[in-house]
Amino acid sequence: MQPLEATAPSLRPVELGARDLCEGKRGRAVPRYKAAIFDLDNCLSAADEPGTALFEPAFEAIRRVNRGRLNASELEAAFSDCWRHALDFVAKKHRFSDAMLAAGWEALRRVEVTSPMHGYGDLATLKELNLGRFLVTSGFRRLQESKVQALGIREWFACVYIDAIDEPDRKGKQQIFAGILTRQGLRPEHVIVVGDNADSEIEAGHRLGIETVQILRPGVPLAENATWQVRDLEGIRRLVNR
Repeated sequence: MQPLEATAPSLRPVELGARDLCEGKRGRAVPRYKAAIFDLDNCLSAADEPGTALFEPAFEAIRRVNRGRLNASELEAAFSDCWRHALDFVAKKHRFSDAMLAAGWEALRRVEVTSPMHGYGDLATLKELNLGRFLVTSGFRRLQESKVQALGIREWFACVYIDAIDEPDRKGKQQIFAGILTRQGLRPEHVIVVGDNADSEIEAGHRLGIETVQILRPGVPLAENATWQVRDLEGIRRLVNR
């Protein structure tokens, strides 16, 4: 990706991989956006903010039926991925047996956050964005709804969508994004998708021709398929409030 041109002088590039606005396609002006679609985990709040013990019942259930399929280091790598990806994605990537997936699934579908959450320190910047805001988050419905409730941010969005992996009629983020565009009468070039995950919301936006902004929270790997990268929501604010 090429450095952003002088069309956005207030958005300074940052050296190396951690970029503050970051980088887009040479010669392209930053468009005026009408709506933004946000991810939740590792975008607005850390997935492990409620504490790593939240997933421990599921991890222990998976260990019990592992039966030597994965060694200890392979299991830990899979569990680490659970904080960035949905369980079905993790199970496929790490070669879980059907029993391992079923055990983790049964445990996680009952998990919910019961204490207040605060999100990243810049969360209130959302309210300063002069455009329509939508939240789309993937995971188990009970867990994701409890996070939205614990953060107290539901009213900050025109609509909140749970891409529930534990429901048979799951649409997936790409179809949910397409539905938002249709219902709101929005063109792809007037929308941005904001998230962290190259394989999830960033890819879904890319496939629909929507420009994507990867927010580089701590530990988030760089997504080469994102249109822009920013460090935080202040970068988003400067991008959309021009």
